[in-house]
Formats: sequence, structure tokens, C-alpha cells
Amino acid sequence: PHGHVQPFSDEDASIETLSHCSSFSDTASVADEGGEASEDAAQEDFQYKLKGFIDSTVDKSAKTRQGALDGLKTAMATRILYEFISERRMTITDSIERCLKKGKGEEQRAAASLACLLCIQLGSGIESEEVFKTLKPIFKNILADGSANIQARQAVATSLGLCTLVAEDDILDVHATMECFENLFTRSYARADGTCPLINPQTSQLHTNALLSWALLLTICTANQLKDILHLPKLPRLLESEDVNMRIAAGETIALLFELARDMDAEFEFHDWDELCDKLNALATDCNKHRAKTDKRKQRSVFRDVLKAVEEGDFQSETIRFGTERMTIDSWVRKRTYDAFREFVGSGMNYHLQGNEFIRDVFELGPPMLVDSATMKAMKISRFERHLHNSAAFKARTKARSKFRDKRVDVGEF
Repeated sequence: PHGHVQPFSDEDASIETLSHCSSFSDTASVADEGGEASEDAAQEDFQYKLKGFIDSTVDKSAKTRQGALDGLKTAMATRILYEFISERRMTITDSIERCLKKGKGEEQRAAASLACLLCIQLGSGIESEEVFKTLKPIFKNILADGSANIQARQAVATSLGLCTLVAEDDILDVHATMECFENLFTRSYARADGTCPLINPQTSQLHTNALLSWALLLTICTANQLKDILHLPKLPRLLESEDVNMRIAAGETIALLFELARDMDAEFEFHDWDELCDKLNALATDCNKHRAKTDKRKQRSVFRDVLKAVEEGDFQSETIRFGTERMTIDSWVRKRTYDAFREFVGSGMNYHLQGNEFIRDVFELGPPMLVDSATMKAMKISRFERHLHNSAAFKARTKARSKFRDKRVDVGEF
């Protein structure tokens, strides 16, 4: 019967139906238009659904396994489930291992992402280390296997990076994993004569994911390891890539390396400084007609920030609000780390920033703040009030714009 359990949907995890979850308690109150179910009943029903997903990961039907993996992914991304998962971590790990070995394409991709979410839920400790020691050899085999499904390799390239950040306990193993990533993205380097290797879009995405994971692990390298990394003179070759995502990833990685190098040595100098700045400036003002407008717009925005980082050591800070707290993204290191976590938890990032002890520790937010349900309810506005507010803002905006679009308006007075 578990094979027919419906996947956990985004509707189940919406703010309207789920209360704030924390690592101290997994209870949730589910509100319906017809009334409110008790917390115990809601919790029991939710756990029953999760147990059904776990059982369905070994189903004979690939479609059922895929739905179960997706259901577990959504649940782990949008709620804090440490106690429930901790008791079943080896069962879930075995299911992930089986899906990675015997599954294909989308199933392997989902299993790789679920492995990462499992480590995020368990945090940095012996539990996640045991999970990662089981899955790491499989990840590396898929990553190095040129005949493996390209989508699976792309997912593994991303998941292996974050799982290493969370669960790897040996810095030498971190360095070995970084070498695996280097073996991939260095194949996208432009040749000495300036020509680029012919790489299809799927393979280019694999190399991009490998580069981003390599950059993520740079953030936890020791000073001696950073000094030994000699890729800075070669990384600018990736700026010649035909793939806009690779160019952007390369630019952000260069900015990250400059930031780390200056943290170690305030007088850090790069011997090809002028040539690098010229390349970055060209990308920040790119107007090539053969490139899509959206790609150029995105690229110019990123490379303006990268150019400032290289020339002035500047970073455009950003404030993230969640619950009653705020967090500032004020460095390239912090940005790469935040982007890596958000890629997996998506819209559930705010829940994890509030209640996941490991993620709060990574961003130095301190212990989770306990906020009772009454306070949370008082802070939220109802859907109807939000609708009225948005309608009023829309009308005011439309009226203001119409006034200046009207041809009868006196241009001189404007």
C-alpha cells in the first residue's frame, strides 16, 4: 500500500498549512478551512507519510521510487526532522545507495540530492560522517565514469561538494575531492592559442558544477593548502568559454580566490593584473550581438561586482531576513556557502536558518531562537490582508505610471 502514497507536495509545506518548525520540536499544526486538527494527529499523519516514502524507495517501480525520493527531498528541505531522520538514517542511506547504483538519470539525480539533504539535517558529526563514508565512493565512481548518465554526474558534482563540506572529517580527503573536481573543469580551459575546446552544453554544465563545488571547498581549506593552489593563473582561461554559466562561475571563483588571498596577505599581487582586469571589464560591458540578451544582462551584472572585487576588494553586501532575525552576506566566501545550501533547500532556507543548528553554526547565528506559536501568528498577516495590501500597491503603481505615460502630460513640467 505504501507504493501508492502520494508525493509530498509544496502545498503540504506551505506557510499557510505548516507552522514554524525547529530542531527542538517536530510538531506542526495543520489548519484547514473546516477547522484545526490536533498537533498530535497532524504529526502522526506526517510521520506516517514519511515512513511510506522510505518504504517506497525500494519499490520495484522506478516511478514509485522517484516519487518517494522527491517526497523525502521536499520534506527535508522544508522542515527540521532531526529526531525522525536520526533513528532511520541507515535505512535511508541504504535506499540512497541502492538508487544511485541501480537507478537511472532522474532517479540518481534525486538520490544524490537526498543524500545532501540528509547530511544537512544530521549536521556535522559522527552520524553524517557515517552516511558520507558509505556514499562517497559511489559519488566518486559516478563522477569519474564518462559513460555514466550525464544528469547523474551533474547532480553528484554538486552534492559531493556540499556533503564534503558538511561531513568530511579529514582535510586531506577534502583536498583529494577537490582534485576530482579539477580533473573535470580544467577540461574547459581555453587553449594557449585562445581557442576553446568543443564541449556540448550538458558536459559544460557538469564542468560548471564541478568548479562551483571546488570553489565551495576552497572556503574550508587551510592557509597552507591555499598557498599551494596554483590555479589562479589558469582560471581566467575559463572566461573565454562559450557557456555563460561557466563564465559567471569562473568570475565568481576568481573573486573568491582574490578575497582569500588578500585575507592571508594584504599585499597580494597578481602578475597578469592588467590582462585580467581587461577581460573582466570586457565581460562587464559585453555587447556581442550573437549572445542572448538575458545572458548578457545577467553576465554584466555579475562581472561588474567581480571587477570591483578584483580591483578594489569590494563586495556588494546583501541582507537576508528570516523570522525575527537578519543575516548579512558580506563576502564572497559567505555568498558561495549560502548559494550552495540554498540550491538544495530552496524556499525552505528560512526555516533552516531559524531552526537548523548546523546551518546556524556555519553562518555564526548562535543557538536557535525559541519563538512561541502565538508570537509567530501575531507576526504573520492573513492571506486576505496580504491580498488587500498587494491590490492597493498595484493600483497606486498603475495610476502613477499611467500619469507619466499619458501623452497629454506636460513634458516640460515633468
